[in-house]
Amino acid sequence: MYSGETLKAIIKPSTAAVVKKHGWRFDRAIHNYIYFVFYYPYVFILYHIFKFLTDYFSWFTPLRYFLKFAFDRYHAKILSFGDTRKILQLNRDISHITDSNRSIIPYRYAYKIIFTEPDYIAVMDCPCKKTLGDEPWAIQSCIAVGKPVAAFWLEHGKKYNARKITQQEALELVQNFRKHGYLTQAFFKVATGGSTGVICNCHPKSCVSLKATQFAKRFDSSLSMSAPAGYVVLHNEAACKHCSDCARICPFNAIRVSDSSWEYNHHLCAGCELCVEHCPHKALTLTIDETKPMPLDITRLPL
Repeated sequence: MYSGETLKAIIKPSTAAVVKKHGWRFDRAIHNYIYFVFYYPYVFILYHIFKFLTDYFSWFTPLRYFLKFAFDRYHAKILSFGDTRKILQLNRDISHITDSNRSIIPYRYAYKIIFTEPDYIAVMDCPCKKTLGDEPWAIQSCIAVGKPVAAFWLEHGKKYNARKITQQEALELVQNFRKHGYLTQAFFKVATGGSTGVICNCHPKSCVSLKATQFAKRFDSSLSMSAPAGYVVLHNEAACKHCSDCARICPFNAIRVSDSSWEYNHHLCAGCELCVEHCPHKALTLTIDETKPMPLDITRLPL
């Protein structure tokens, strides 16, 4: 048997932190380790499983229960840029573990909002973009906020080009992706402690999470792996020039513009804020949407 000191010498500090986080659930600790150490093949295989099921078994309605099981354990919260900026400028730890979080992240298991040493940030290649063949410049886009996850990436993610960055660099990275029409998502996963800490820059054409939602809706229209940001778009007709920039950038086809009209589908909108940022005439603003899950706004969380 190994002594405690011997185990500390064998296991890297970040790996030991992963094991400690899961306590007696060694199955989740092992899953966590496999998920990040073999990030690309893990996501590649899952994507093709989802695609196979959709292509050949969309008629088999009981699969909706399998999808619900998966989505309760791995999912994302769409973030506005304003809420993303608050996370990337955090200067204190946050540990918000309460059932009330489900009003923000409406899933059964993974809903903890935890950021430990949030100024410790790493970025590495995105397995979704590698799987779906995104442009080379866009591959490095997954951001780990907080030392537990970021340190693990830096120790085990050399093959995915993991590197440490500053909060300002992370913010500039997000801003650049949003200029190109990529929305921002905070990911939650049971195997990684049921908490957030990973933020990615996602596009419907190259995000396995968003693709999985498209697949799942063929079985059950209510299924989604991405919870909306919690905002609704307000339109100022007097300022609008009907240029259609907002419609072109919207990842969810929630806006339609003609020479004489501006049409908005509240139900399709995820509140990601891209249309607001890309409107050259400042004709759009965001406000909280009471009919959808609340925003992940860390300034609104109880201390």
